[in-house]
Amino acid sequence: MSGVLTLNAGSSSVKFSVWADEVRVLEGQVDGLGPDAKLRIKGEDPVALGITDHARALSEILGALGPRLPALKITGVGHRIAHGGVDFVGPTDLTDTVMEKLALLVPFAPLHQPHNLACVRAAQQAFPETRQIGCFDTAFHRSHPWVNDTFGLPRRFYDKGVRRFGFHGLSYDYITSRLERDHPELAAGRVVIAHLGNGASLCAVNHGASVASTMGFSALDGIPMGTRCGQLDPGVLLYFMDQLHMRPEEITRILYKESGLLGLSGISHDMRTLEASDASEARQAIEYFCFRIRREIGALATTLAGLDALVFCGGIGENSETIRAEILSGLEFLGLPDRVPCLVIPTDEESVIARAFKSETV
Repeated sequence: MSGVLTLNAGSSSVKFSVWADEVRVLEGQVDGLGPDAKLRIKGEDPVALGITDHARALSEILGALGPRLPALKITGVGHRIAHGGVDFVGPTDLTDTVMEKLALLVPFAPLHQPHNLACVRAAQQAFPETRQIGCFDTAFHRSHPWVNDTFGLPRRFYDKGVRRFGFHGLSYDYITSRLERDHPELAAGRVVIAHLGNGASLCAVNHGASVASTMGFSALDGIPMGTRCGQLDPGVLLYFMDQLHMRPEEITRILYKESGLLGLSGISHDMRTLEASDASEARQAIEYFCFRIRREIGALATTLAGLDALVFCGGIGENSETIRAEILSGLEFLGLPDRVPCLVIPTDEESVIARAFKSETV
């Protein structure tokens, strides 16, 4: 049996799935990378791995495939890669030249790109003769009009690649494909998709094409996330540097790992923990999260000149009815949810990666 292996590497996990004849036959992940990693295969009990980095995580995943799929031959490996810059707008073979270009984008996505590329290198070592394809979270947003792609900076910076890239593109790609299949009348209209999880963003889609995203140059912008700040006045960063004498690495740590729901609550980055807490700080963090999402839905609806549907996806968006209800409260003026439908569609980034092996753009 021949199959495609998809790998979705994050800062603390590596998700995987195996596809044969376009059917997913196995899926799981190694999470908690570091001292307490665990291998979790769907339908089975987790296995403690101890100290594990991305290379060992892939080794454990490959070791798990043999006993479960003894006749499997991997004929392709597909990777989720956070940043494709201005050059990579579709699935791309990961040649040495391409990998060199992607390494230059590490400063654009420091929380994700290094881990994505580390997983690619480990897979290339494990399957030296096998085709490896990269699928980019930024690619879906390359259809943005110029006004939604630029900043109010001197033009030379835009020409150097300082622009609004947008992220979570694989998730938005999947949701739009589901709308085309199940709700063609909505797919042909104006839709806001809210991908809400530990990483979170919203995207305005018109006739299936991205026209605006809350995330911008980096995966920090937009709404608050588990540990990321979301939109921030640049003057705050100048204050950090000039008045508090913070170094770049300290600012990076605060913005990426100590802010968002964790920083606002002082309790946890996990929405489930905050919803279960009686602490006022937890309530305030949730209120800010929902307020910023409502604000962005209104802004994106303006970008679209109207709204025909709102779709929730991602861990929070799919699983928390309470958060969805709080977000919708106050959006009645947009017709939500009586006149304008509000859908919940579980996202599936891995299927988009697997689909790339049939794409003519590769």
